[in-house]
Amino acid sequence: MAARAILHTEAEALNALLTAIGPDRDLVDEPEPLTPGWPAWELETALWALPGIGQTKATKLIARKRPRLYPIWDSVVSQVLGTERAHLNPVREALRADDGALHRRLLSIRKEAGLPEEISALRVFDVIAWMDGKNRRLGEPSDQER
Repeated sequence: MAARAILHTEAEALNALLTAIGPDRDLVDEPEPLTPGWPAWELETALWALPGIGQTKATKLIARKRPRLYPIWDSVVSQVLGTERAHLNPVREALRADDGALHRRLLSIRKEAGLPEEISALRVFDVIAWMDGKNRRLGEPSDQER
């Protein structure tokens, strides 16, 4: 039912919100806190309203279309980051802190890993946070604990 809504019955409204977000750009470059009313926020909310779409699926769908701009939320990442209630702005603020030090570090990790530039710093961030959380759940020490 959700796929039908995304591709057919709600496609026009969802595409309008995606267009209103504008082109993909780095989350680190967003100068102001992101609030309700921001088109991506509204798109996520609209996706949640569809049957079978929760926060994780909604953020993955948006991240697929705006990979440099929208972080993926899931229970593992939010537990690692402590962002169960609010995720978007804390990630934005972390990327912007210390004149973008984390963002630059993520780009460095991407380069060291031999990943193409099409892989955004934000996707590198998502993967590292998810892997750290999965390791913790398995009882392995985090990199900081090693």
